[in-house]
Amino acid sequence: MRVPLTAAAAPAGIATAAAAAAAVAAMCIRKELKPSVQGQSTPWNSAILGLCPSLTAPYRLPALLSNGHVETIFAAWFRRKPHVLYDRELLHMPDGGCVALDTEDLPPSQQLPEDAPVLILLPGLTGGSEDSYVQHAVVHAREAGIRAVVFNSRGTSDSPVNVVAHVRNRYPRSLLFAAGWSLGANIMTRYLGEEQDKTPITAAVAMCNPFNLPLSDANFKKGFNRIYDWNLARSLNRIYSKHHHLFEAEAASSSGRPYKPEVAIQAKTIREFDDAITRIAFGWPSVDAYYAGSSSSLSIPNVRVPLLIIQAEDDPIAPKEAIPFEAIEANPQCLLVLTPTGGHLGWCGGRGGTTGAPWTDAAVAEYFTAVKQLLAQPQFAAAAEAAAARQPPPAEPAGVWTSGQTTHQAP
Repeated sequence: MRVPLTAAAAPAGIATAAAAAAAVAAMCIRKELKPSVQGQSTPWNSAILGLCPSLTAPYRLPALLSNGHVETIFAAWFRRKPHVLYDRELLHMPDGGCVALDTEDLPPSQQLPEDAPVLILLPGLTGGSEDSYVQHAVVHAREAGIRAVVFNSRGTSDSPVNVVAHVRNRYPRSLLFAAGWSLGANIMTRYLGEEQDKTPITAAVAMCNPFNLPLSDANFKKGFNRIYDWNLARSLNRIYSKHHHLFEAEAASSSGRPYKPEVAIQAKTIREFDDAITRIAFGWPSVDAYYAGSSSSLSIPNVRVPLLIIQAEDDPIAPKEAIPFEAIEANPQCLLVLTPTGGHLGWCGGRGGTTGAPWTDAAVAEYFTAVKQLLAQPQFAAAAEAAAARQPPPAEPAGVWTSGQTTHQAP
């Protein structure tokens, strides 16, 4: 007997409806989760935790988002953007290149005082001031009385040394803070380890830092993580394609560096692109040597300023296994906050709901506000003043100047 089409479709329709109902239920059912903290019980760390309840308080998240992959993708696709209006400064660098520094363009009624603290933000690989998580951080900083400067880096190994010096010269009366995400966190942490007590940065925050690049590279080859690898490589391709002709000319020159432009333009993985361009640009003999030598896990023992590290246990790109727990515990300047969920650049348990600002934004603003408050207390002021006294007078780095200025609206 022939079954009517509508009757045959009914089970499929019921299954679809049931799946949709389950998804809705999973978004309505909320799990309460609590971060864990690791670090030495120093007077500074104890005071920070006392002033920053967000770092240890439970947060609530829809059950559906308690999977690292789901939260990562959900945040990337559905997080709302505040559409920040930026003033862009194009900064000429000593090697002849150019980087872009973005600050929020504000009406007179919202202008911050000239000596307001300044927060240098370092986005992740292929990220920049237009990304939703960066825009939200800029807004949260301003609401906390902190001026954010987004460092749009040219590549995964750009050192912030000249940018930090330039920003300090521009705001000589301000406390300098720094925060980075993902590869930006890796770059920032390496900078802090290299500069040690020479840095003018007073305190910093690293979020979803991959730390151990060889381990993180191997992690990209596992299951669904290949999708992230491919997607990030596509983003690198798009950025690189605008400059492909320059690398072709360099590779063709008898005195040029041996770039592999035809490999780079078709790279299907970050590793392929790094082997073709990045490791050559920064003088590494192989991509494995580049990853091993550029891992910020090596820098943690040398960090000499307060560093808050925020990681998610279920981060599919910056895996928990890459976190240098022992080195963090051994350095009294470091404090690790580990959230049970968050994915990569997700943290959808913020006060603005699942599509609002990341949970980390309020925590980071709270942290830097606490740092400023503690530095005014006699217990910590003397050490801060001694550190400031060791700094040379603010000055523009050699070979650095402003080559242009524009204003643009972030989408």
